[in-house]
Amino acid sequence: MRLGVIADDFTGATDIASFLVQNGMSTVQVNGVPQDDRQLDAEAIVVSLKSRSCAAEKAVEDSLAALAWLQQQGCERFYFKYCSTFDSTAKGNIGPVTDALLAALGETQTVISPSLPVNGRTVYQGHLFVMNQLLSDSGMRHHPVTPMTDSNLLRLMEAQAAGKAGLIASQTLDLGAEAVRAELAKLAAAGVRYVVLDALNEQHLLTQGEALREMKLVTGGSGLAIGLARQWATSGWDREQAQAAGKPQGGRAVVISGSCSTMTNRQVSRYRQQASSQAVDVERALQQREAYAHELCDWVAQHADEPLAPMLFATSEPETLQRIQLQYGAQQSSEAVEQLFASVVRELQQQGWQRFIVAGGETSGVVAQTLNIDAFHIGPVISPGVPWVRSVTQPVSLALKSGNFGDENFFARAQTEFVV
Repeated sequence: MRLGVIADDFTGATDIASFLVQNGMSTVQVNGVPQDDRQLDAEAIVVSLKSRSCAAEKAVEDSLAALAWLQQQGCERFYFKYCSTFDSTAKGNIGPVTDALLAALGETQTVISPSLPVNGRTVYQGHLFVMNQLLSDSGMRHHPVTPMTDSNLLRLMEAQAAGKAGLIASQTLDLGAEAVRAELAKLAAAGVRYVVLDALNEQHLLTQGEALREMKLVTGGSGLAIGLARQWATSGWDREQAQAAGKPQGGRAVVISGSCSTMTNRQVSRYRQQASSQAVDVERALQQREAYAHELCDWVAQHADEPLAPMLFATSEPETLQRIQLQYGAQQSSEAVEQLFASVVRELQQQGWQRFIVAGGETSGVVAQTLNIDAFHIGPVISPGVPWVRSVTQPVSLALKSGNFGDENFFARAQTEFVV
């Protein structure tokens, strides 16, 4: 089996890579579309892009480039991976990318399956829930880049794509894979291009995997990978041995948090009670980036020998974030913080730091790019969808956490539950 995954952000890529590994598929992840002629040896290859919140045209261009490269690698099936909270706007990018991939592959139908029940993401009657709340009532309503104010996946998809959406409800999933395949065929005959799949539990994901085994393109969060990997894994490959390749290794550690999600706010609040922490000053990031970065690195070094790693954070509550964006501009403040973190990480690497625990998809992408990490092994899982990973070419280990993933004690557990 050769599965090619196109992920729309960095932590989303590590998220799905970890589920593929856990469920029996040897997996390699690359950061961006490789520009060389390397050939990778794995059952699944995950390409991480930064296409979640860029212009739709750029997202389509990058996704098609990833598809072409994966086809050159010999991939036979394809998976467009986006966030389990369907992060997007009325203009995309999930819809435009899905349409472009369908056209490039000559396909007329795919599925929409963002569910990840183990992390509280479920779909019922086509509506996406986060824990016990509709998506539109959750913290995602206040997301600074992709605020989600509608929970109906059919409406969301039709608003940003070029075709008709339909639904396969949980009652059909309960009947098994054959019933799902029959309903897919019925919807295809009716001209339905995007089929939203309910999922309330892991068994529904396993049923989806069985039903979709032969579908050339699927789309979803990482949950669908559980069912598909169990269908497609062929090698009898030693999962524990493969995870050992990504086990975190020695060297000093630092925690960097850029996400402003509800869960990351709780994680930062908890970790501030456990370890030394320093909030980022956005004004100084805008006006004195290099000098300020050097100052922050000195602060990190002063706390390097403490039991838990020091933390730098730009995480803030919705009200504070809104005030910052009004004062400095949403894009300007976000870019300033990303550039500051890039400068900090670059200097820390030069000083010998080898472990980076990072919260936020955009921040994780910046850190990996700054460290020049373009491929890595998937290691042990800290929380569902969040593994340790280790660079293929450097002595650097990363824990890259999507905003809402992990429990409140994630930052400390990443350091204390794994032998380094």
